[in-house]
Amino acid sequence: MNIQKKIAKSETRGVSRRDFLVGSAAGLGLVMGYGALPVGGGIKEAMAAGSFSPNMWFSMDDAGITTVNIVKAEMGQHVGTAIAQSLADELEVPWENIRLNFPDVAPQWGLFITGGSWSINWTFAAMSQAGAAGRIVLMEQAVKNWGVPVAELRAEQGMIYHDKSNRKVSYGDLVKGGIISRSFNKAQLEAIKLKAPQDRKIIGKSVANLDIPGKTNGSTKYGIDTFVDGMVYGAPRTPPVRYGASVKKVDDSAAKKIAGYQGHVVLEDPTKMVTGWIVALADSYPIALKAAEALEVDYDLGPNAKVSSESIMKEAQEMINAGEGGKTFVDDGDVKKGMAAATTKFTAEYTTSLNLHMPLEPMNATVWEEDDIWHVTTGNQFQTVLAGVLPIVLGVDPSAIVIKQTALGGGFGRRLEADYVVVAALAAKGANKPVKMIYDRAADTQFDYPRSQVLQSLKAGIKDGKLDSMTHDAVCTWATSRLAPAFLADAPEGKIDYFAINGADFWYSVPNHRVRVAKSKLGDAAAPAGNLRSVAPGYTFFAVESFMDELAHELKIDPLAFRLSMLDAAGKQAGSAPMSVGGAKRLAGVLKAATDKAEWGKKMADGSGMGLSISSAQERATPTWTACVVEVDVDKSNGSYKVKKMTIAIDVGTAVNPDAVKAQVEGSALWGLSIATKEEAIMEDGAIQQTNFDTYDVLRMEDVPEMDVIVLSPGEYPVGCGEPGVTVVAPAIANAIFNATGVRIRHLPMTPEAIKEALTA
Repeated sequence: MNIQKKIAKSETRGVSRRDFLVGSAAGLGLVMGYGALPVGGGIKEAMAAGSFSPNMWFSMDDAGITTVNIVKAEMGQHVGTAIAQSLADELEVPWENIRLNFPDVAPQWGLFITGGSWSINWTFAAMSQAGAAGRIVLMEQAVKNWGVPVAELRAEQGMIYHDKSNRKVSYGDLVKGGIISRSFNKAQLEAIKLKAPQDRKIIGKSVANLDIPGKTNGSTKYGIDTFVDGMVYGAPRTPPVRYGASVKKVDDSAAKKIAGYQGHVVLEDPTKMVTGWIVALADSYPIALKAAEALEVDYDLGPNAKVSSESIMKEAQEMINAGEGGKTFVDDGDVKKGMAAATTKFTAEYTTSLNLHMPLEPMNATVWEEDDIWHVTTGNQFQTVLAGVLPIVLGVDPSAIVIKQTALGGGFGRRLEADYVVVAALAAKGANKPVKMIYDRAADTQFDYPRSQVLQSLKAGIKDGKLDSMTHDAVCTWATSRLAPAFLADAPEGKIDYFAINGADFWYSVPNHRVRVAKSKLGDAAAPAGNLRSVAPGYTFFAVESFMDELAHELKIDPLAFRLSMLDAAGKQAGSAPMSVGGAKRLAGVLKAATDKAEWGKKMADGSGMGLSISSAQERATPTWTACVVEVDVDKSNGSYKVKKMTIAIDVGTAVNPDAVKAQVEGSALWGLSIATKEEAIMEDGAIQQTNFDTYDVLRMEDVPEMDVIVLSPGEYPVGCGEPGVTVVAPAIANAIFNATGVRIRHLPMTPEAIKEALTA
């Protein structure tokens, strides 16, 4: 089963069994959402029976002000604005009447997760249908008042008009004046005909992002802004190894000499997310930090105390060589037969280092108990997991926990994790008082859930001058096994983490194609992986697109022509409606758009080169068609290089907010540039060696190249844009370096030292 569909199904499972209800209620105005109507009753009775949670999708007051509930994390991607645009367009409500609300976590919202470039893709249909349903109900209310056919009415800008009688009425007056009760079952809701792309008025417009004012005037609240009466501050004292240590003894005699120190809690985490952690408590955060440092701790370092990046990669190489542990992800044609018939074979291996998230707002959460209810305030991307973990941690019923969502000062996948909330909850429980826990930068760096180290081995069989057979084997850690094992999918050999290998199922037509992915045992134990922005496509496309470039040069074919020859949309590469309609042809389209704009093939100076790549991240079921052309200058004397320009074309189906899409592409491409050229975490003796931005290097302003982003919006179903930009940059740079120097770099990050070494080899 496709895992993306699996998650989508679980997200809407609770919704599909109930009707979409629209009604008016005293004090709430017009409310719309999913619920169950009691027999013979309406909205009022449903609310009394507790079967309808009003305001689930949106509400409208008697002034026509419409509040849209956003059940996605706002972390700089402006997702709330785009979701509201989807609804407002169909509702025909003036944009200035739109407000956003980020509700508390509750079961009524279904799966509560933000990531994977899924937000718009997963909500567009539902929000559009909800807006259209709201408009229909308001028009029906006008019909009741005027006694005219609904077909003679039109809705526009929060008003309903009957042109024949020259009458009009505002949404607000309809809400104020009548008792509304209407329901749509699932079939009725899906049967609502939505606007054609050319009739949309708010979708496709670069309206100002609604979250910006609060972020510029300081009124937006992040998790770190939380303050509670009687609160103490917590700072973690972390163990010497990333995972597996335990605390044998603590001596806090030195900490007791620090004014404001209020004790410490040795964490006994029943979920085993954190091992060997202690939280020091104090009147202020600086004092808590100082006290944590003053604790003298005797540790059992556990089984991972000698694990290193080198040993993790050594294990991966041994697994690749032995063909161990791989689970099948793609199995097209007959690879064995194809390879046997190949006239030329080509093999290459690609490796990537550990990479960290490094959000600027450190991990934090505030937890306290009041009247037998545990209150949790934090910014998190995967609240469904959080809501499932906290009852175990606190030993209470889920109904005794309230999770308040705040804005996120950067997520990038780091806040899909619950660890920092678990630490805060255990500290508050142990201290029996409200605790605001903040990781310091070192803790955040060293105890991140990094992107896995990855070894990928690719083999090609050439027949009649064409790529006929290809195998792709990867060894990496599987974040899904730890974070959400229910999302593991079926493979012939057992369960598989598709998120660890997505992207390897490319859109090129290759008759015989097999992809397998194995779990790194050492990596999984010592450096449990998380999901970093773009997840597997961040490394699978580096391997695939570097490999395709190598094959093109091996076959003495222009890399652009080589790729286009395989993007023929034949067979399964034709795609399917609505998500991937057009298939590989749309990938060829963005490739042509990017190469035309970048003047692919133009003469370059000595030491300069141009490289290209394509990507269909995130999942094959919901691909975003992306292409990139990079220009680099390389100093062959020392291997240093500069990325001068990145030209990126992206087809998102429908750009709900074009400026926001462009900003997302620019940001993600720069993230990809940073990972490709700078970022590297190293494990020694079971510990991440980097502790801050001085040792974990990232892209600087001076490194930012000229960027040219082309956003294509052909009117198809919208797909994600937050991550694809990450995936195309690294292979394009590797290919550009090859064209500039003749040397091939197969490891990320691509350092000047590696280039110099290759040049002098």
